[in-house]
Amino acid sequence: MPRCLFALAVALAPCTARAADAPNVVIFLADDMGYSDLGCYGGEIRTPNLDALAKEGLRFTNFYNTARCWPTRASILTGYYAQQVRRDAVPGAKSGNAGQRQPWAALLPAMLRDAGYRSYHSGKWHVDGKPLQTGFDRSYSLEDHNRNFAPQNHTEDDKPLPPAKGDYYTSTAIADHALKCLKDHATAHAAKPFFSYVAFTSPHFPLQAPAADIAKYKGAYAAGWDAARAARGKRLADLGIAPALAPVERDIGPPYAFPDALKKLGPNEVNRPLEWKGLTAEQQTFQAAKMEVHAAMVTRMDAEIGRVVAQLKAMKQFDNTLIFFLSDNGASAEMMVRGDGHDQEAAPGSAATFLCLGPGWSSVSNAPFRRHKTWNHEGGICTPLVAHWPKGISAKGELRHSPGHLIDFVPTVLELSGAKAPADAPPKPGQSLVPLFAKDGAPARDLWWQHEGNRALRRGNWKAVAAGRDAEWELYDLGTDRAESKNVAKERPEKLKELVEGWTKQRDAHVALALKDLPPDQKAEPKKKK
Repeated sequence: MPRCLFALAVALAPCTARAADAPNVVIFLADDMGYSDLGCYGGEIRTPNLDALAKEGLRFTNFYNTARCWPTRASILTGYYAQQVRRDAVPGAKSGNAGQRQPWAALLPAMLRDAGYRSYHSGKWHVDGKPLQTGFDRSYSLEDHNRNFAPQNHTEDDKPLPPAKGDYYTSTAIADHALKCLKDHATAHAAKPFFSYVAFTSPHFPLQAPAADIAKYKGAYAAGWDAARAARGKRLADLGIAPALAPVERDIGPPYAFPDALKKLGPNEVNRPLEWKGLTAEQQTFQAAKMEVHAAMVTRMDAEIGRVVAQLKAMKQFDNTLIFFLSDNGASAEMMVRGDGHDQEAAPGSAATFLCLGPGWSSVSNAPFRRHKTWNHEGGICTPLVAHWPKGISAKGELRHSPGHLIDFVPTVLELSGAKAPADAPPKPGQSLVPLFAKDGAPARDLWWQHEGNRALRRGNWKAVAAGRDAEWELYDLGTDRAESKNVAKERPEKLKELVEGWTKQRDAHVALALKDLPPDQKAEPKKKK
């Protein structure tokens, strides 16, 4: 059906008929996975299922997240910048991970319910409220982010479960729940469309994976992170995704200091992306083993996605299911030890270890870009996005270079489903991705970021970015310098001034919306004087 006729049918048809014509929607969300970790984005990690979706669908090269886990989840599910709904830092309000959304900031499943959809959540939550209270019909919520083999904090349908034991692995358990929901849907709700939100915790630290998966990568990273990054840079250029590789910033380490962690991890851990050839043989062996586990986690996640895709095909819903795959932020340079601690004598990737990717390998995962999770440089905020929908996307294996953002998911799904946002909700800042399904070239608009003092604004191909509250603004022309290698702030001061003014205007508007009608119990307590 042509889009114009579909829109007319959506407007005129009753709720049940409208839902029958609408696609199912599945969002697969990775956690702390870098831009080039997938095979279809230039990575050496084996991801055959996602590569197959990309081959028959679209890959976006300029798609963005918020640089951090909980703001990203708020944006995906509400369609707003996280600051607008108090889910990232707002002065004067309880915000960030402790923030409470406004009543009008409904989550996507609540909006889809009136259009006849059933909604399922499997995996990480990290949103205020509980899944069933906010519109999902079924949920498996994994809120223990310190263990992959025996999590202690998880719930099903908002009710606590006992600590996991036995043959348990997070990615498999998350996929198992998604499959259970889909099978039940096929049996009891086949006439209704569905939204399945599958939020993996991989490859977020701790780096842990089944031993058999790790064994597949034995020796694969012995040449080190400099060689791996260079190889990815070449493949990214050959694929037409990114023409150049940014230099590695050897002096940039983790965003937070945990000096005790280095002691617990032992002498072979390093907190800077030093030249590989300068590491000792023991350090090289230790570091290569960490990347073997990271790769195993990504490959296992891909295999579990393959199981869900197979179920969609078995249900004969694959052709009319819009599938998105993305990551919540860039790969992480964080280094810490939590959970059950770290046993230096245990096999890397086993339950007794707590390893983090660190800045050396994070620089590889985020190739061709600079910086990492939490930063607003491209390495922190640019995500791979694979889109696949046989009935709605005729392009096969094409790239889309137009900038997009998480705030665009809700407008996209609302357009296709016929669902509506709450009548009292302020206008959403995003725009539908549906036109990009047909061809590249979205209307120009500004994209805005702020996280922990890091700031950025993209306007067309121009991007202003600052790394920290007191840092000077930098300016890049992403049309000629996608990797942010040449700061042209001094050469183009008028352009920088224009973008910074645009950033400030948006910041002020977002803060005003977040503070409007702020309940007394949501006001931030004044900081104590030192």
